[in-house]
This record gives sequence, C-alpha cells and structure tokens, in this order.
Amino acid sequence: MPELPTPQFPAATIAAIVDALKAVAGDSSKVRASFAKGRCVRGTYVPSDRAEEVTRSRSFTRPSRVLARFSVGSNDPNGMDADKLELRGFGFQLGDTHHRSDILAQSAPVHFAKTLDQMLAFLQARSPGPDGSPDLENIRAFSAANPETLHQANYIATHPLPRNLAGTTYWGVHSYPVTNSAGETRFIKFKIAPVGTEIAPTKSDVTANFANVLYDDLEHRVTSGDVRFSVMAVLDRPGDPTTDVTIRWPDEDNREEVRLGTIVITGLEPDETCDVSVFDPANLADGVAHPPDEIFAARSAAYAISLAKRR
Repeated sequence: MPELPTPQFPAATIAAIVDALKAVAGDSSKVRASFAKGRCVRGTYVPSDRAEEVTRSRSFTRPSRVLARFSVGSNDPNGMDADKLELRGFGFQLGDTHHRSDILAQSAPVHFAKTLDQMLAFLQARSPGPDGSPDLENIRAFSAANPETLHQANYIATHPLPRNLAGTTYWGVHSYPVTNSAGETRFIKFKIAPVGTEIAPTKSDVTANFANVLYDDLEHRVTSGDVRFSVMAVLDRPGDPTTDVTIRWPDEDNREEVRLGTIVITGLEPDETCDVSVFDPANLADGVAHPPDEIFAARSAAYAISLAKRR
C-alpha cells in the first residue's frame, strides 16, 4: 500500500477552529476547548499473542504503563457528566519513552465533519448570537446542505450510553495504516471495548442527570478493583473509505477484529498529571502511521494551541 500524503493547513485555520469550539460553549480560556471535564487515571497494558500479526509497533506488542483520561464532550469542567447525548472520550498513552503511542477514542464511531472548512462552518453555524443563543435557522440550513455532519448526532441519539464510563465502548474514528512484523501494511480502526458484557443503559440511567455520577462511579470501580478494556483492531477490506471520518466502513460492526491487548486501569491520578501536556495523536510508534484524513492532520496543532491558551 503506497504511503499517502499528510494534509497541511495554515495555522490560522486551526486556531480559528479552536476559537470556534470555545465560542460555541462560551469561552473559558483556562480549560480545554472540548472534553474539558475529565478524570486522569493510570494502569498497565498487556499485549495479546496476536498483536504482531497486525502491527510491529512496540507500543502495542510490549507490556507498558498506561496514562489515560476519561472525559465528556463539552468545554464546561463543572457541567453534568451523565447526559446520554454527550459524547464521551478516552485518550491513552502506552509504550515507553522511545516507542510511545497516543490514541484518542470516543463513544461514537464517526466525527461530525469531514474537512477543516466544514468543521469551522459547523461550529460557526452554532455560535451564539447577540442574545446568547445560536440561530436555529442557520443550523437547520447548514445541516440540510451538509447532511453528513448529522451522522454523529444521529448515532448518539440512537445508541443511549450507560451511566458508566467503564461499560462504554470507544472508537478511534480514523483509519490508521499499520505495518506488521512481516512488513505487510493495511488499515485498521481502533475499538476500545469493555472487558465482559457492555453495560446497557436502564431507564433510570438514560434519564439521570447528576453532576458527577460517571466520575464517582469510575473512582469507586478503580479503588475497589480495576477497570479493563480490550484494545481491538478492526480490519480493513479493499475499497474502504479512509479519508472521510463522518462515515463508517461498510458493515463495520461485523468486521474481523484482532485483540491487540488489554488496558487495565489500576489507579487514579491527579487531574494535573493529564493537564500539564496533551495526548498528542501525532505520537505514534513505528508500525502505526498517521491516518490520511484532514481532521487527524490538524489535531496535533489544535491541541497545542488549546494548551497554550489555557496556560
């Protein structure tokens, strides 16, 4: 498979998106532009005996420590965390100093925009006007002209989440080129699945709206034992779309998957441990290459800008 070029963008465009993210939810200069409310944790990663079939990356084929952060999608660090329509995030670092990979996953398998221009327009259409509220006509008009930007919201609306971070499945929305120990390269998507049966939402779960129910539950589970996730590689097929993060691969839920390893969350970390830097998706150890889509290409710079703004 030939190496695909990485898209390049003016820094001003990426900065405008960070500003737009803050504007949508009300600018708060000292917090993340999105996924501001989070919980920092630590643990270990144990590779499976099949990991090298998929990638030679030492960050996935060798045991290591893990630093991770669970989060919810808004930029309000004091907001409710159990909203069933709020996107959840799970970012983690594994590997050692020389073979580190940072993976960002979320509770929906698609992103809300295909390109940076579309992402900026999406956010601008939702920015509050002089009265403090967004113009609903602008939002409807934009959505009608860009129906793919509704795929994420439609998925969230039809897949209620459990009142539990440990029972949530998280996806990497990007298509990652990976090279295995035999030198063979293909695309995968990351799927981070709870070990055991996923905890389905009950009626009370769906309607609950307590401020910290997710993080209180997570803290209880971690301090009482541990929380485990399987790191899965969803395997590609010929002709899969690899540059459009608003759509899934055909029949994605029924694809062949390989378990790369298991993340075991064993302890809580001060939030400052995760806040002093960023989980940088550009950090990928040899054997996992950068996805070829526009959104991924802009992530590293966007996170760096957001970090600088909140310092």
